[in-house]
Amino acid sequence: MKWITRQNVHVDRTASAWLIRNRIDPQAEFAFVEADTDPRRLDGHTFDMRGAEFGHVGTKCTFETLVERHDLTADAALVEMGRIVRDADVPPSRSRRTEAGGVLAILSGFRLTAASDEDRLRCTAAVWDALYAYCQAKVADMAAHPRTRRTPRPQLRYSKRVADHLREDV
Repeated sequence: MKWITRQNVHVDRTASAWLIRNRIDPQAEFAFVEADTDPRRLDGHTFDMRGAEFGHVGTKCTFETLVERHDLTADAALVEMGRIVRDADVPPSRSRRTEAGGVLAILSGFRLTAASDEDRLRCTAAVWDALYAYCQAKVADMAAHPRTRRTPRPQLRYSKRVADHLREDV
């Protein structure tokens, strides 16, 4: 099947293409059109463009929309990966995941060095493979070591902590 998105692919579009090829449509062919192209005139599935079949919904990025609409939410690593993709794709929020800045930097480098959109998809596939493996390990670790609510430590002023520390050494 043909999948169509805007030219000059970046974070969400390269991640979505990776997801499509790896989980939704292994035989996917991609086409890249100008941003102002009317998706109703295109023959294929459209994603991450104005009026597309698959796009941002609420606060979720296209990658997350694809995960949900193709019933892939049982894969916790894909869900976590979607959160990182969203944080790298949209302007930073207060809850931005630490991984998002690195993903954005790497993908920005590919955007500057890859000659075409097809080249970007080819180059970034290894990044998305690696991020997915990282997310698998992350969710496995979170499952093995669930967060517990610990009793908070009392907050002491720095000068009091130093004085207490010096008093203990005497």
